Amino acid sequence: MTETKRFAIITGASTGIGLELARICAEEGHDLLLVANETEVESVAGTLRTDGAEVDTLIADLGSSDGVTRLLDTVRDRHVDYFFANAGVGLGDAFLDQDLDDIHKVIALNVTGTTELLHGMGRKLRRQGTGRILVTGSIAGFMPGSFHAVYNATKAYLDSLSYAMRNELKESDVTVTCLMPGPTETEFFDRADMEDTPVGKDDDKDDPAMVARKGYDAMMKGQSGVVTGFMNKVQATFSGLLPDTVLSQMHRRMAEPEEG
Repeated sequence: MTETKRFAIITGASTGIGLELARICAEEGHDLLLVANETEVESVAGTLRTDGAEVDTLIADLGSSDGVTRLLDTVRDRHVDYFFANAGVGLGDAFLDQDLDDIHKVIALNVTGTTELLHGMGRKLRRQGTGRILVTGSIAGFMPGSFHAVYNATKAYLDSLSYAMRNELKESDVTVTCLMPGPTETEFFDRADMEDTPVGKDDDKDDPAMVARKGYDAMMKGQSGVVTGFMNKVQATFSGLLPDTVLSQMHRRMAEPEEG
């Protein structure tokens, strides 16, 4: 496979890891479809077009069946080389104190919408006989997420789904890679209303450009998954050894809002 003039679709492409994935793809010479539920994706596309890439955009709510259908219809007749299932949202605070409508929105995007997209795009790539998928999971999926419970549960689901899809496709030339970052310096914590938490205030969060590069390289190598950042790798290792009661308390220390 050559790596020039391939076609890549990136969801959640307006900020954070998705934006950095879009920059990498543009640098590599791929044509792009950037998808987000906000108009900022248009300005992102404008900056990337200066690098010579052909960049299209789609503003769609991928937490709705209509948004998923619009994306699948947009690329129905086009060969897709790389699909980055990156869109996602968090939600801080204690589970019982969260608004149920907000909980539904997290599940709709992180679980339902992403599942529908992976199903549709996975079938498309399988029909093509080739292609690569990168799913943005998280090390959050390795532990019970006290004060971030729904988000962690959705990432546990995506981590598992990614590895299962990969195994089912192992006899094909379609690969699935799971990107599992830890806390990353993006707008995620602001949008999840977690700026008053220890993890939200932490100045040592990972660089989204580094996370995106690690994910992209792992996808291109056809790897099963990658955990980014040394301490995240340590944390991921210990999550398989410690009881869930201990892990949930550890997570509480990171994610519980600080008083005052």
